Amino acid sequence: MDGTGSACFADLTHALTTGMPVYPGDPEVEIDEVLTLPADGCSVRSLHLGSHSGTHVDAPAHVIAGGRTIDQVAPEELMGDAAVLHLPDLTTRQRIDGEMLGEALRSGPENLPSIILLATGWDRFWGADDYLRHPVLTEDAASFLVRGGVRVLGMDMASPDGSDSADSLATHEVLLGADRLIIENLRGLTDLPRHVEFTALPLRIAGGDGGLVRAVAKY
Repeated sequence: MDGTGSACFADLTHALTTGMPVYPGDPEVEIDEVLTLPADGCSVRSLHLGSHSGTHVDAPAHVIAGGRTIDQVAPEELMGDAAVLHLPDLTTRQRIDGEMLGEALRSGPENLPSIILLATGWDRFWGADDYLRHPVLTEDAASFLVRGGVRVLGMDMASPDGSDSADSLATHEVLLGADRLIIENLRGLTDLPRHVEFTALPLRIAGGDGGLVRAVAKY
């Protein structure tokens, strides 16, 4: 709440723009105006982008054969009370393990919140080379979250796994293999209090492996 008692809302979404940062190997984002007001009486834009462009959610089908697709994810799975874990002063490619998460949560892997947002501040590098040199979650950290019943893990980084070609998607496999959801490329998490109401609803893409979201926090 602000000083007047009114709720505060924070948009945690990166804007979609032509040429915006994308994960290595993903389609580039191109947005073109194909109809204009002067010529056509209305404005319409074409979008060329990948299903994991900008702020988005990974469905299990992203890396798990037979996993749920994004149109099979119920809206209420991506809405609710969220714990914001502030993890300041992390360094390039620093490993975040289960013990570190437990200390930030002040809890062991039992009765954890269903939604956890990792506030590392790495979104400050959005558009710079260092953005892809973000910290990474260990498989132990992913298992810690699964054991605690966490359904959604969001972060202000490009991925819970490393971006080097030699890196595997082991953390993705642990989380998505347990039918959890991952939200990547959030922004502004470090400005949030420890507990918020969170919503991040994806486009309903039939058979989709993920979907772009508009992520919002209320507090």
